[in-house]
Amino acid sequence: MKLEPGMSALVTGGGSGIGKALCIALAHKGLFVTVVDFSEEHGEQVASLVQKRRNQFHGDSKVPSAIFVKCDVTDADALAAAFGKHVHLYGGLDVCINCAGFVNKSLVYDDTSNGTKTWRRAVNVNLVAVIDGTRIATQIMRSQKKPGAILNFGSVAGLYPMHYEPIYSGTKGGVIMFTRSLAPLKRHGIRVNVICPEFVQTNMGEQVNRILVDALGGFLKMEDVINGAFELIEDESKAGACLWISKRRGMVYWPTSEEEKKYLVYATKSKMTVTKNRFPSIQTPEFFEKITVHMLSHNFRNATRIDRVRLRLPMEPHSALVKIIYAGVNASDVNFTSGRYFSGNAKEASAHLPFDAGFEAVGIVASVGDSVRHIKVGTAVALMTFGSYAEFTVVPAKHLLLVPRPDPEVVAMLTSGLTASISLEKSGQMTSGQVVLVTAAAGGTGQFAVQLAKLAGNKVIATCGGGNKAALLASLGVDRVINYQHEKIKDVLKRSFQEVQI
Repeated sequence: MKLEPGMSALVTGGGSGIGKALCIALAHKGLFVTVVDFSEEHGEQVASLVQKRRNQFHGDSKVPSAIFVKCDVTDADALAAAFGKHVHLYGGLDVCINCAGFVNKSLVYDDTSNGTKTWRRAVNVNLVAVIDGTRIATQIMRSQKKPGAILNFGSVAGLYPMHYEPIYSGTKGGVIMFTRSLAPLKRHGIRVNVICPEFVQTNMGEQVNRILVDALGGFLKMEDVINGAFELIEDESKAGACLWISKRRGMVYWPTSEEEKKYLVYATKSKMTVTKNRFPSIQTPEFFEKITVHMLSHNFRNATRIDRVRLRLPMEPHSALVKIIYAGVNASDVNFTSGRYFSGNAKEASAHLPFDAGFEAVGIVASVGDSVRHIKVGTAVALMTFGSYAEFTVVPAKHLLLVPRPDPEVVAMLTSGLTASISLEKSGQMTSGQVVLVTAAAGGTGQFAVQLAKLAGNKVIATCGGGNKAALLASLGVDRVINYQHEKIKDVLKRSFQEVQI
């Protein structure tokens, strides 16, 4: 999302330090700015300074270039009112920066008070207010149905323990994990990121032990923090990202690959992943049941029957036995039972009888061949091979897709999800910041296409027929739903969306 004149931003903690610098930097880009701060003196000064900087962009504007709202961010109602004032004045919200911070000067285990003015206030300012600010900004941006960016301020103290200030470290760690967990909001066009600078020479930074600051290479330049903040705001690919800015290493996204290796759930022995044995007690029966096609017919019931067959063990060295948990039902099943997927005439197709039915499933590996090393018994897998309408099936192990759990939602991803992904990313060469049109968007593949396009940071137009389908698509974050029962697709596109890229 490129920052352009006429956009608007709200900055908490904007009266001093990093917040002040960000307000001024936003003014240089021509944004309207609301400065939210507890200090009336500092907040008014920053708003006045921003007003002067922005006059070059909107000198004749009927609304002020910047306003100051005095607010204790720990007061949820007052914070909501500050956002409301911003939206009322500027007509919307493009950027929210939660920058207000508080340092507790005493160790929590030495504090004999109830913490209202010390550690408890630090928790409320540094963490709870960030959650509140993010929540309110998200609701505003979703109601606008247009892209927005939220930037939360963490700290290097949230990445690693700060023993002399555990409350500050804990709250910043909370901000980081809270923000990283909001990556899925990207499908609504809202990107929430967190920036974690080391120490900057501000009033708050001056309170940090100088020995620690020197050990980290000294204070950061404010310019580095501003550049990092704008990268997270403008880069459409960043959602749930954590940017660590240090004097020694510059800008690094965290966790680094080295850090991630410490916490990997799965170990690797080759290019493929060896998963943990989640379901170790799979019983392999002597017999099992499966659905077999015994005659060619478009009528699935007439074409198939349930057969009870013996399980043949041992298997081929490179095969795996999978216990089917969920199987996918497809319209193509009747094409398969009628022989349409076989080459040749009807007589040649009949030569394949009998054959197993079913295309896709998820299940658990019950046994593996002697040469299979990358998959263990008990692994949850998905498969797209013939023979999925069965209690058990034997497939080449290389055809199995590893999944976290054998959930039914995974089945839908195999055909519909992959079709949508390949269409957008391979055929359409989708990036971000584009306009994407999805027709028949309320169907299986369409729903995946809509969500993938939104996750990539695009504006999505979707067509459907019916009010219920339109409501569903709106809930998925579609920017413009065209219900062709009430309006013509061609007219809407010609009038409002002449630059559809995909």
